[in-house]
Amino acid sequence: MPSSPEIDHRLQLTIRHGVADIAAADWDGLIGADDQPFVRHAFLSALEQSGSLQRELGWSAMPLLLFEGDALIAAAPGYLKANSHGEFVFDWSWADAYRRHGIAYYPKLLIGVPYSPITGPRLLVGDGPEAATRRDKLARAIEGTVAQLRLSSAHLNFLSDSDAAALTHDPWLSRFDWQFHFHNRGYADFEALLSAFTSKKRKNIRQERRQAAQCGLAVEWLEGAEMSEANLDDLHALYIETFDRKGNTPALTREFFSMIRERMPQCLHAAVARSGEQIIAAAIYFSSSTTLYGRYWGARDDLPGMHFELCYYQGIEYVIRRGLTRFEPGAQGEHKIARGFLPTRTRSAHLIIHPDFRRAIRGALDQEAQALRAYKAELDTHSPYREQQQSADSG
Repeated sequence: MPSSPEIDHRLQLTIRHGVADIAAADWDGLIGADDQPFVRHAFLSALEQSGSLQRELGWSAMPLLLFEGDALIAAAPGYLKANSHGEFVFDWSWADAYRRHGIAYYPKLLIGVPYSPITGPRLLVGDGPEAATRRDKLARAIEGTVAQLRLSSAHLNFLSDSDAAALTHDPWLSRFDWQFHFHNRGYADFEALLSAFTSKKRKNIRQERRQAAQCGLAVEWLEGAEMSEANLDDLHALYIETFDRKGNTPALTREFFSMIRERMPQCLHAAVARSGEQIIAAAIYFSSSTTLYGRYWGARDDLPGMHFELCYYQGIEYVIRRGLTRFEPGAQGEHKIARGFLPTRTRSAHLIIHPDFRRAIRGALDQEAQALRAYKAELDTHSPYREQQQSADSG
């Protein structure tokens, strides 16, 4: 792809065909202190090289690199999208409105992590004293790129606080939603957590865990470095089965699982339920130094209570045991509240080029924000904790 016109006499934005075309040290050097795996070169390049990002599924990698002279000062994980699959910030109604008016919504620019509804850095500028200035320069460069490529829009999803704060000015539109996260308050063990719950919620959770135990399967954790090829075969088969059952397309290839085990084994984990040597059900996790991320689930049979056991309770126990601070079990699902997960804000920013649509979408987002605040107030009344706890963003 061609380079954009110069942003000023010192800066130049270039577009590559994939993160794999960029040196890992150069890319990772811009991420800063956040050590979550999803924006790392190892993760993004594995998506590309394993065949998990296909044009047929709407994905074309186009990472953005901002140079000052010969120095790489900023970057963003960019994708040219032909649809809105795998993003988890839903703009299907916007695309439909464009279609009804005879205007093309796709292709659009996405800055984010494919198939991963996880907050983190998107404007990669490092942690140095020039980070804020570089972030602003990169935001302006993205605006220029959208105009030059004649795209309808740009969408930066699941933004860090710093990135979100840099994208509140015109012409950017701010959007938010809620996920459900567990925050470790220094609990000694799972029973200590349950002691903070109301008696009804404690009883329900113990009943669910008994149901899972009555399935008669051995539950254990597998760490990335110890996962065998047979383990990865089982995990990928369960991942495929879940998508097939729901009528969705499973994007991640078997090779992706191998690449992640090889490139970042310390970040890959699975809670599995076995019958002998065969894995019958599993929840696949990633981790950083502070946070556990629940990503995929699958089961060969209908196992009462096992989804909650592997996807929630095992994850909570892991976080407590390892001294992590947070557990993000995945997008959506207000049923998670009763199991100790509190509403936490997620943020996105959107650049809509067409002025009439930008005005209309701004109004729609204002209404959506009012509804989401009311929804949050209702969710807070269902907290399982005896004493009201505030999430990381109680907004």
